[in-house]
Amino acid sequence: MFPAIGLSLIFSIALCVHVVRTHQQMYWLWIILAFQPLGGLVYLLAIVAPEFLGGSKAQRMGQAARKALDPQREYREATQAVDDAPTVGARARQAAAATGLGRHQEAERLYAEALQGLYADDPQLLLGRANALIELNRPAEALPLLETLSAQSNAARTPQVALAMGRAYHALGRQTEADTALRWAAAHLPGFEGMARYAVFLAQVGREDEAREALAEIDKRLAKTHAHFRKEARGWRDLAAAGVG
Repeated sequence: MFPAIGLSLIFSIALCVHVVRTHQQMYWLWIILAFQPLGGLVYLLAIVAPEFLGGSKAQRMGQAARKALDPQREYREATQAVDDAPTVGARARQAAAATGLGRHQEAERLYAEALQGLYADDPQLLLGRANALIELNRPAEALPLLETLSAQSNAARTPQVALAMGRAYHALGRQTEADTALRWAAAHLPGFEGMARYAVFLAQVGREDEAREALAEIDKRLAKTHAHFRKEARGWRDLAAAGVG
């Protein structure tokens, strides 16, 4: 019993030293010490592991852990960055953070402000504003932005653009074009969002058997998904299930 407590304390102290030396947010000290040893394990996963393991998967794991503990952090830091230097890049970051919190009205305004001058045709900004407009149920305004983006070059015709175009077409009643775009996005977009939105589309246009098949494919892939990414994947699965009924 006592050796375990001692090891937990040593582990926590070592992590606190890491917090101070690497200039992390001070709230980590409270998390580590107040929730021993779980708080230390969370810090290890969120901060230390990505530093040593490297790679995109480790970075995504760390980002997910930090987001779960402090979902407002990225928005605060992005807003501060805009206050420090109101560049287009900083505004785009703030808009993306606002989108992540569901603040689509604010995100649309920020993207519109950034789409000026040399950045009037910027692909990231065009797609960000279009997605915000779709979330605000303004697809007629979103579609011209997406068509401008798609016409720029082959490189701009990404699965993310196809997904947005499919959603806009669907909202405008252009179902044949929506089917083409959403089906392609579902086949090429990493993760589960494309498959989930296509399943919902199939159900909404009366293709129930295909919708159920799409949902079954999501369940099949979800069973093979790494535990660290299953929460987000399950969210998209739940969206699909609710739409399919």
